[in-house]
Amino acid sequence: MKKIYLLLLSLLMVNALYAQQTLIYCGNLIDGKSDKVQQEMTILVVDEEIVEVKKGYAKPASGDQIIDLKDKTVLPGLMDMHVHLEGEASPTSYIDEFKLNEADIAFNATVYAKLTLMAGFTTVRDLGGSGVNTALRDAINSGKVIGPRIYSAGKSIATTGGHADPTNSYRHDLMGDPGPHDGVINGPYEARKAVRQRYKNGADVIKITATGGVLSVAKDGSGPQFQMDELEAIVQTANEYGMITAAHAHGAEGMKRAVQAGITSIEHGTLMTPEIMDLMKEKGTYYVPTISAGKFVAEKAKIEGFYPALVVPKALAIGPKIQSTFAEAYKRGVNIVFGTDAGVFPHGDNGKEFGYMVEVGMPPMKAIQAATIIPAQMLRIDQKYGSIEKGKMADIIAVNENPLENIHTMEEVVFVMKGGEVLKR
Repeated sequence: MKKIYLLLLSLLMVNALYAQQTLIYCGNLIDGKSDKVQQEMTILVVDEEIVEVKKGYAKPASGDQIIDLKDKTVLPGLMDMHVHLEGEASPTSYIDEFKLNEADIAFNATVYAKLTLMAGFTTVRDLGGSGVNTALRDAINSGKVIGPRIYSAGKSIATTGGHADPTNSYRHDLMGDPGPHDGVINGPYEARKAVRQRYKNGADVIKITATGGVLSVAKDGSGPQFQMDELEAIVQTANEYGMITAAHAHGAEGMKRAVQAGITSIEHGTLMTPEIMDLMKEKGTYYVPTISAGKFVAEKAKIEGFYPALVVPKALAIGPKIQSTFAEAYKRGVNIVFGTDAGVFPHGDNGKEFGYMVEVGMPPMKAIQAATIIPAQMLRIDQKYGSIEKGKMADIIAVNENPLENIHTMEEVVFVMKGGEVLKR
């Protein structure tokens, strides 16, 4: 019996030693960590993991699979840290809320998820939906649906009448009085309950709306909407549950309060001041600018009927300012993380954000790192994701050109591997 056991053990060791590999030949390689482009490299993948990165084009063993990307630039799978996969902006978006069932939203979300993955984004942070976003995460993780790896906030947390109060502009008999279960809070006790409810519902991260917003049907687009005791209760409770936090914020005062409370990231940050930028550097707060969304809403606000009348002046005032705020924050040394607010504009166009970032002074390599290793650090998953190196998950993409020479090549991803599985050639 002992001999049989030893024989089986030796066979298993031989099989492990000669496990079939996938060899990815890279003409150019940007690994997500180095500031240099490496040429003529081979990535060796076994199952879902990168087992080696070698200089030159390694000779395959019998049975190895070869993926020839010698005329491409290969990069880590991209990460978009601000998307909304449950919907997409259109002139009917506001009335669709009363027409679409949860099943309709779910089926639409599968389409948007696939578009996102095919655009090269293998990981996203979904910052607010109905809870379908969390179910979509689970469906993708179990292999039922094709899409990126999702870190879901479930339903965003707001105050009564705030940007993420789901009943804003409703008829009085439909408005009701939503509470912590619905992501609407007033006071620190309800704030804690709302965070715990998100945790119970399966959320990975907590999203709050620290100021007014552009697309909600409410007058205020920038005023603070949480008191400090509410913000501190949210951040403290989230930290205790091991969850990072994100704050939608356009106006300076609400943004400053969120940073002081210890929020992980500021989203949009439109009216950010130098004082807040310095405070973010001091606190280690990340900034997710979402320039694409700002440009889209500013453009569509000029089309009569695309947005409700209350939204139009906010979109025209806020949208055009995000790119210049981003430029100042980058120059001042704020830690930038790539995020687009996809869903406000069409899913799959996420890659345009790279061009907007580079256009106002961020070097292309820094923009790429803002979409690879830095978001992985923010999500606390950089031990397994965010770069191409031994021991990391095989999330790998390729583009036609060298993005350091033409950043717009990031808008046309031609190869996608997620977790060792090729999903786009």
